[in-house]
Amino acid sequence: MSAFEADDWARSEAMPSEEEIRRVRGLISRIRGGLDDLGAEERAQIEQAVSTVRRGRGVMLGMPGMRRIGQPLPDVRPRRSM
Repeated sequence: MSAFEADDWARSEAMPSEEEIRRVRGLISRIRGGLDDLGAEERAQIEQAVSTVRRGRGVMLGMPGMRRIGQPLPDVRPRRSM
């Protein structure tokens, strides 16, 4: 398989299916409908929780569980002569 074919294959596999999109949209509609049934205090609690999650997402950059690899630290130990 050529590199171009692999790219097309990977792209098509990464895209959600129409069924997945429909299900997510249905879930969003149900959540929005449920929010309309909440009182002011409950809505405020949910908005606070969402704000906390969004702040956390902004901090976590890169792949989860992966550490950033920096420059090696200089060796400051004096060399021994033999």
